[in-house]
Amino acid sequence: MVKVELRNGESQQQLLRRFKKVVSRSGIKSAVRKKRWFVSKNEQRRLAKKKAIRRMKIRQHKKSTRSRRY
Repeated sequence: MVKVELRNGESQQQLLRRFKKVVSRSGIKSAVRKKRWFVSKNEQRRLAKKKAIRRMKIRQHKKSTRSRRY
């Protein structure tokens, strides 16, 4: 649970901005989004594999474009 206390001389807008930062850094929003719907283990594995393939393609593309420059 995230707690943010009002500091001396701090406005409500600054407090809200600081709270949003703390929440985004803690990963609460992403966890809530992931748990919003049930995803089976098989589906999780399939999505992880798909993400890994995409990462590899991006890395290969970056690697090939770097070698062309020189």
